[in-house]
Amino acid sequence: MSTRLVPGDWVDPATGAPLGEATLLDRIGRERVVLAGERHDDAAIHHWQAYVARLLHDRHGCDRAGRMAVGFEMFPTRVQPVLDAWTRGAIPSLEGFLEAVDWKAVWGFDPELYLPLIRFCRRPGVRMLALNCPRDLVRQVGREGWDAAAERAAAEGISRPAPASDAYRRQLAAMTGRAMADPAEDPEAARRFDRFVMAQQVWDRAFACNIARALAEAEPPAVVLGIIGRGHMAFGNGTPHQLADLGIHDTAVLMTGSAEDPFALALGAADAVWRFDA
Repeated sequence: MSTRLVPGDWVDPATGAPLGEATLLDRIGRERVVLAGERHDDAAIHHWQAYVARLLHDRHGCDRAGRMAVGFEMFPTRVQPVLDAWTRGAIPSLEGFLEAVDWKAVWGFDPELYLPLIRFCRRPGVRMLALNCPRDLVRQVGREGWDAAAERAAAEGISRPAPASDAYRRQLAAMTGRAMADPAEDPEAARRFDRFVMAQQVWDRAFACNIARALAEAEPPAVVLGIIGRGHMAFGNGTPHQLADLGIHDTAVLMTGSAEDPFALALGAADAVWRFDA
C-alpha cells in the first residue's frame, strides 16, 4: 500500500504532455461533475483526491459563494443524515462519525485512508453526498436480473441503467477476469455475464442518479466531486455514461497513473492524469 503522496505532474493522456495546474483548472473548472478515480486501498490516491478537492474548492470560491458537494461511493444514501450532521459540526469526533455511519459494515477499508477527505468536508461551503445503494440490491440484480429488482431500485431513486457499451463489457471482463461467453455456444454463461454487467451498472446508475439529484436541487452545488473507484469511470464508461443518459454531459474524469500502474495513461481513459512518478 502506498503511504505518502509522491509529487508529480498532471499530464494529458491524449498526448503524454504535461498539463500546468492553471490549464487543468481551465479545462475542468466549468464542469459540474468531476470524478476522481481511486484504488480503494491506496493512501496516496486518497491524499491526491483531497488535493483535487482543495483545488476545486478554491476555484469555485465555495467558502464565499455557492456550495461544493463531495460524493462518496462508500456511503449508502441511508446514512445521508449522518453526513449532514458531520459537515455542520454536530458530530464532534471522527470516532463518533465512523460509529454513526457504521463504517465497518458499509465499507471495510481502513478508515485512516479516507480521513483527509472526511476532514476536508468540514470546510465552509462543503457538503458530503452519499452515492451508494444497498449491496443486497446489487446482489439481487446479479442473481435475478433488473426486472426482478426494478421496483425496489425505484424506491431507492435508481432508474434503469442505460445499456452498457461493448467497450464497457470488454473492460469489465478484462478487469475481473470473467469470460464473455458466446450466447450461441454457452447461453447460460452468457446470461450470467449479462447479469454481472447489469449488477455493476446498478452501482454506476446509483452514483449517477444521486449526483443528478443533487444538481437538480433548488440551490445546487457549483460542482460535485465524485470519490469512486476508477473502474466506474474509465474511458467514459460506467458513471459518466449513466450521467450522460440523465442529461449531464459536463463531466471530467481524473485519475492517477505511473509506470507501474499505467491503466489511466491509456488514450481516452481520463481527461487528465496525475503522474506519481513524473
